[in-house]
Amino acid sequence: MHPILKLVIQRVALGCLLLLAVSAVIFLGVEALPGDTAQAILGQSATPQALENLRQQMGLNEPALVRYFKWLGGVLTGDLGKSLTNGTDIATAIGQRLGNTLFLAVSAAVISVPLALILGLVAARYAGRWPDKLISGITLTTISLPEFVAAYFVIYLLTQVFPVFLPVSMVFPGMSLGAKLHAVALPVIVLVMVVLAHMMRMTRAAILNVMQSAYIETAELKGLTPMQVIWKHAFPNAIAPIVSVVVLNLAYLVVGVVVVEVVFSYNALGQYLVDHVTKRDLPVVQAVGLVFAAVYIGLNIIADVVSIVANPRLRHPK
Repeated sequence: MHPILKLVIQRVALGCLLLLAVSAVIFLGVEALPGDTAQAILGQSATPQALENLRQQMGLNEPALVRYFKWLGGVLTGDLGKSLTNGTDIATAIGQRLGNTLFLAVSAAVISVPLALILGLVAARYAGRWPDKLISGITLTTISLPEFVAAYFVIYLLTQVFPVFLPVSMVFPGMSLGAKLHAVALPVIVLVMVVLAHMMRMTRAAILNVMQSAYIETAELKGLTPMQVIWKHAFPNAIAPIVSVVVLNLAYLVVGVVVVEVVFSYNALGQYLVDHVTKRDLPVVQAVGLVFAAVYIGLNIIADVVSIVANPRLRHPK
């Protein structure tokens, strides 16, 4: 078997095992929450008989291990259960809101990834000089701000000082692409501020590490300009760590947007999760947590696979 195929199979298998372990942790974590689910649904005035009937109806009287495997079997068949608060199908609700989360993440990625690569290349080209210091200083300042602080700063700046956008981001079916982009402009700006520095600094560090190689000196002796050396020789050989950090930040854009979605009242998966945590809707919390874990693990697997494929020693084994 080719070394690349073997490593890819190993990474995918490990990812599946990790997702299984995470599903168990999510289920046990939700089960360990204090309080009685039946009591939370029926209220304090519920009779003991009503509480017992609801527990039996929901299967809460069964052992936790039995309930876990029933839940896992439903997940594998696409059945995430019903919401306790309104009885709606969780899979359908997640499907509708996941699209909004992905739209927000993709919009931020389209801006942040090219911008981070360009700034990283420029910072590497002028390493130790004022462009490098200026880029590093600005990006480190933005990443040092907590998400909610950056969000409120952007809201104040672009809705009060410069009234260009609305402070609430709402996306509905039937909206045009332009209307959607205008609606998500503020959360996109915040997400770009959060993830830009990490990708830029990794790009800069990876290129500077490659610039110490002997073949870079050969390229310089051929008369190539510094930017040609970086673009044609350093960047292609530094692509593996850069791709890894880019994919990890893309995973954050999907999974870590909960705070941003709540601040901007964006009707997506993070807002859906927070709403049902406050209502103690445990099936929804478990399902959304598993979806977030699956997305994060899946994107990590993609990062591993890209790093493996980008390794020339594995592509051309002796």
